[in-house]
Amino acid sequence: MTRRHTLAAVVAVALLGVTAGCTADRDGGRVEPPTAAQPSAPPQAAPEESCNARASLRPTGALPAPRKMPAGTHMAEIFKRGRLILGTSQDTLLFSSRNPFTGRIEGFDVDMGRQIAEAIFGDPDKIQIKVIGYDQRVQLAANGTVDLVADTMTVNCERLAEVDFSAVYYEAGQQVLVNKGSTAKGIEDLGGKRVCAVTGSTSLENIAKVGSRPQPVGRAGWADCLVAFQQNEVDAISTDDTILAGLAAQDPYAKVVGPKFTSEPYAMAISKQYPEFTRFVNQVLARNKADGRWKRTYDTWLGDFGTAPAPPRAAYR
Repeated sequence: MTRRHTLAAVVAVALLGVTAGCTADRDGGRVEPPTAAQPSAPPQAAPEESCNARASLRPTGALPAPRKMPAGTHMAEIFKRGRLILGTSQDTLLFSSRNPFTGRIEGFDVDMGRQIAEAIFGDPDKIQIKVIGYDQRVQLAANGTVDLVADTMTVNCERLAEVDFSAVYYEAGQQVLVNKGSTAKGIEDLGGKRVCAVTGSTSLENIAKVGSRPQPVGRAGWADCLVAFQQNEVDAISTDDTILAGLAAQDPYAKVVGPKFTSEPYAMAISKQYPEFTRFVNQVLARNKADGRWKRTYDTWLGDFGTAPAPPRAAYR
């Protein structure tokens, strides 16, 4: 069975949610259910307009060997704990979704987290996957509830005021999913139409900025947007091209249209308390881009959509 053929089953399982309590990820690691919302952090100062959001902390020194984390670092604390805590979703197809046959949450983003765990422990399964809402990603990374968030998360200056980001590991762009019978050729053709995106995502914000004034409609997850689309509660879905490709595979009456109207650089969010961990993550990313692992990860999850592009070039400050 191909990966595309399993996608419909993945969506169905994602809609069921998860049961209370911490459960085992059958292919290694642990999976926790969605986290309840926590009290909001104090307001942060607005980022400077000159912010270069793509510029992450520059790696320093050589990458330490697995199981040899420098004393006093957050990596050493993670090693002592015995697992890396990854915050992600369970319904973002191809990036982080639950496999209905194994129970495992898997995808491109999850593999990014597993590669960090492997660099620390020498074992990619030393990971605890914590399912979080899109609107919780910044907060739970900032307060250290999770060690990092890898969840189709766009790095921008507003978020950078509260968390650090790794170097960019994937370049995406926002498009639109509509019915096959629609004459819309892009987001500008959806003025006055109801367009769904996930609450807490930059996608929802971007819809509201479109000059033709489509009506943004927020839902908790992409599977919820797909259900709303199929039940005619919304006229379209708009988010990153990669996510839309997974959703379109679920619905034979849907198509993705239009040019990309935004640039969405994905990076991993990390607490500002641990700059050495951000530098370490960047070292791992740089190594994996250079030795071909990034390309192999792309081919595993996104190879059906074409040849892997060159990995995003890192920018540092």
